[in-house]
Formats: sequence, structure tokens, C-alpha cells
Amino acid sequence: MISYLIAWELLSLRKAAFFILSGSFIYLPFVDHPDKHSMEAKKLNIPKLLPVLMAFIVMSFVDLVGIGVDRVSKDMSLSATLGQLIPSAAFLWFLLLSVPVGIMQAKIGKRKMLNVGIMVTAFGLLFPFFMYSFSMVLFGFALLGIGNTIVQVSANPLLVDVVPSNRTSSFLSFSQFVKAIGSMIGAPLAGYFALKFGDWKLLFLVFGIVSILTAIWLGFTKVDERRQEDIKVTFGSAFSLLGNGFIFMMVLAIFVVVGIDVGFNSNSGQFLIKHFGIEQTAAESGRSVYFFGRMLGTFAGAIMLTKFSSRKFLMGTSFLGILALIAILVIPSAVAAWILVFLIGMFVANIWPLVFSIAVEKYPNRTNEISGLMMSAISGGAVIPLIMGWVSDLSTVAAGIYVLIACMLYLFWVGVYSLKK
Repeated sequence: MISYLIAWELLSLRKAAFFILSGSFIYLPFVDHPDKHSMEAKKLNIPKLLPVLMAFIVMSFVDLVGIGVDRVSKDMSLSATLGQLIPSAAFLWFLLLSVPVGIMQAKIGKRKMLNVGIMVTAFGLLFPFFMYSFSMVLFGFALLGIGNTIVQVSANPLLVDVVPSNRTSSFLSFSQFVKAIGSMIGAPLAGYFALKFGDWKLLFLVFGIVSILTAIWLGFTKVDERRQEDIKVTFGSAFSLLGNGFIFMMVLAIFVVVGIDVGFNSNSGQFLIKHFGIEQTAAESGRSVYFFGRMLGTFAGAIMLTKFSSRKFLMGTSFLGILALIAILVIPSAVAAWILVFLIGMFVANIWPLVFSIAVEKYPNRTNEISGLMMSAISGGAVIPLIMGWVSDLSTVAAGIYVLIACMLYLFWVGVYSLKK
């Protein structure tokens, strides 16, 4: 978690901000001399940036769906179908609420809307801790999904408002690095609480308290938000953007990449067990290896995007993702499988912020509607895993990976198409 500002160093025409972030040194690049004639250009304000980045830690808590599927299914002897209701309960709300939240945030502001989402997330985490039954787990994950929908819609455009405009892609990737940290620590913490205290559900309590503290911190932080003065945001204005072929393509790309992320998260354990014969506890830690790859991938992406265009980066990372998914199906070595799980996380890591930033760069005055539509597309996390499960039931668990390969092929095509535009 973000805790201490360490130092400022002058590096030619740049400065660097270093933070201790879960024990890691993180580099935040930004331009020292923004264009003073541009209203968008500004220096990085660390006190305003930190609580917004902390919201991305809270955003990561929805990735507890993977742990939930494994742990709750084991505790309550659930079938595979019932277990998959947990991610569906969380991610369905992105389809239903994202556009209404985008409209509401245009009225009350991104920071206030973000705080509402953080508090709903906190309640969603605390309910299954205090009342542990399958119905309350589903209710808690539903609240977690509702809160996460709001957080996803609000946090990304709010981050755009607090960072220099010519570093938007870099910081959006960095925010996913921060999110990956929260995702990565979930499984080890659940194991630690289960071993040390005999109750893995303490994870819900800890993350709930973190959410509440984040809401308090952000509540006391003033942020100068960019408003859409000239365009009134309505359901019609948001959904009318789907008539734009470019926006529709990008919204579908978000649907697909979130489906890949959640699908691999929720199915990686069973895939490693059945395809490679890896022991269950070790296989469940595969998602931590995946999220570690995502964490390093977003960190590397934040730096590389200061040198490479977003469109070229999207095409390249999608192509590498295709190769990694094919390789994990054909290699016989369990050791190589662990490496490929890590690499898949790296290659998937930057696709979400790349797609978002490419769309916003093309239509900067429609940020709220684009954000709402793309958050609706996160419902891909409820659909793609179910398709994977259905394909796996018809054949083998390995067959479900082909669904992810098909999704990654679409993302590669999006990268090629956007490069031509």
C-alpha cells in the first residue's frame, strides 16, 4: 500500500517521485516543463494523486472473486456451476449500473461518486465476514460489484484530472500496477489468515477497513475536476456513442480483455491442477503469480508508454499474449507453465488502460460517457468465464483456454486497426 513519499530527484528535464508501495520502489515519471499555454498541462500534485491511487487498491478487491470461488466452494461443498455465480454476482452490475453512474458523476462530481463506491465496497466486504452463508456471500459480492462499478467509472477519469495530460497513458498504466498489487496480495493473505488464525475470511475485514480509511482520506482531499460544460450527459448521449464504430470497437475490447482477466483468474487453479497435475494449494497460488506478472507489466508499461505510442503498444502486447496462451496449452512442463502464467499476466496488464486512453484521446470531451460505456463492458467478466466453463464441461478444462485465445485475437485486430487510424 502507498505509505511514504521518499524523495524528489532532478533528472535532466524530468523529476521522479518515489514511493514505498508494498515494499517496492515505484517510479512516477512526469514532465518538468509543461506547456504553459495549455489548460491541460500541469505539474504532478502528489497529495492529490496519492488518495486517488489508493482508490485503485480498493478497486482491486473485486478480484477476490477468484479466492471466493475456491474457498467458498470448498467450505460449502458447492458445485462448479454454483461457484461461478460468485463472479457473476459481482460483474453483472457493470452492465446495469455503469452508464447511470457516469451520468450521476457528471452531476455530483467524480470525487464524491468515487467515495460512494468505496463505501459500498466496504459494506460488501464486511457482510460476508459477519454473516457467512452462501446467500450472504452472494449478497456481499453483489455489493462488492456495485461498489467496484462506481469506483471503476469514477477513478479513471479522476486520475486523468490529477495528472499531466501528456502522461495520461503512462499514469493509467501505473494505476493498473497499483491495482495489481492489491490483487496479488489477496491469495497469500487469505492463506496466512487461514493458517495463523484459522479464518481466511479475516481478509474481508482487513480490506473493508482499508476501504473505509481510503474514503476518509479522499474525502479530505480537494481535486480540481474537469467538467463537461458544453455537453449534457444523458442516457441518450452515452448510448448514442455506440453508433460510433470506433467507440463500439473499443467498448467491445474492454468486454473482451476483462473477460480474459477474470476468466484466467477464476480458472487458472483448476487448469493447473487438471492439465499439469499440480497440487491444489500450489495451483491456487497461480493467481498470485498471474497478478505479480500484471503488477510488473503495468509498471513496465508506465515507463515504456513514455517512449512508445499507445496503439503500437496495444498491438504488440496483444500479439505476445496470443503466443503465451498458445504456449501454455502445448508445453508439457509444469515449471514452464508457471513462467507462462506470469507472462500472460504481463501481456494482459496494459490492455485495459491502453484501450481507455486511446478512446479518450480521440474523444476528450466525451470522457464521462466513454467511461460509463467501458465500465458497462466490464460485464465481460461475468460472461466470458461462464463460456469457458461451458466449453470446459463439453470437453476439457484446457479447451476453455481457446476461448481466451479467440478474445486475444480480437484485441490484436483492434491494435492493428487503431494503428491505421
